[in-house]
Amino acid sequence: MRSNSFALIGFGIGLVTLSLLACRKDRNCKESNNSVAGQSRSHNFGMNCLNCHVAGGEGEGCFQAAGSVCDSLIASHLSSGTVKFYTQPNGGGQLKYSIPVDAKGNFFTTETMAVSGLYPAITGPTGVTNYMSTAVSTGACNSCHGVSTSKLWAY
Repeated sequence: MRSNSFALIGFGIGLVTLSLLACRKDRNCKESNNSVAGQSRSHNFGMNCLNCHVAGGEGEGCFQAAGSVCDSLIASHLSSGTVKFYTQPNGGGQLKYSIPVDAKGNFFTTETMAVSGLYPAITGPTGVTNYMSTAVSTGACNSCHGVSTSKLWAY
């Protein structure tokens, strides 16, 4: 009888532990985490942010769009700017979303966004804007840029 009690207690502890771990993974996507101009709390410049900032990932919040921006020489990070998403190429159509680039050159947001089919643009501190000529299929910008295509840059 006593061994059955220990088995039930062990089973109960296992269920509680499992449910707490599951809650942590669900809670991850409920955390707000957005880049802020001038702020320098981000990390891992140039890495694919969505490797960690996804459901069940170790990053704080689930990013909808994220990446890193270099200066025009692609020698260092850009310390300010804005990434925008338009409904048409070259800044045409409607501006749907705007994300600031932080002091470490990263931009990211957990805000609900539907970026697939939109056309991104990066405006640097000089006010000059670089446009991406094709629509994106994902908000994981560094999954391509810096890997199979050129790094993101602005001036």
